[in-house]
Amino acid sequence: MIVMTPFVLLITFIVVQRIVELFVAKRNEIWMKQQGAVEFGEKHYKYMVLIHMMFFISLLTETLLLKREISPLWPVFLSLFALAQVVRIWVITSLGKFWNTKILVFANAKIVRKGPYRFLKHPNYMVVALELFAVPMLFSAYFTAILFTVLNIMILMIRIPIEEKALKTLTEYDDTFRDCHRFIPKIVK
Repeated sequence: MIVMTPFVLLITFIVVQRIVELFVAKRNEIWMKQQGAVEFGEKHYKYMVLIHMMFFISLLTETLLLKREISPLWPVFLSLFALAQVVRIWVITSLGKFWNTKILVFANAKIVRKGPYRFLKHPNYMVVALELFAVPMLFSAYFTAILFTVLNIMILMIRIPIEEKALKTLTEYDDTFRDCHRFIPKIVK
């Protein structure tokens, strides 16, 4: 009999969430490509997917094999995770059919500047960074937290410039986000 520990419950929630997101992303990708969207960054995408898959393997291995305990700071890390989920939903609903895990851009599209995009350029990447750190830290999986934070930074150093170049080439991205930072929220005008 499987005991539904906090770890199993959280991992199950995240895996189910990711599967649902992949279906939404695929549906949006099909629609966007039918409407003429151009895809960028195909070469690095497989590595990004690999990093996210390896994150789960590392987290499961470190937590279960090394018998990691829930962190004494679990309320902080759980709060960070919960905040990330709220922002994730805000991101997806703000972008609607334009939300995707791939870089798909319409020529001359109006850049979305609502929801969390009013405050920063890349809120979805901030959400992922928070999760890759907070979830392992919640279960004292320090190796996973550090390793995948570093790997995420490395892949974003490739992905974000490709995404921004695509948006600058095909849209008025620079004009739209002139007063906005990549990751530091703009709170006051």
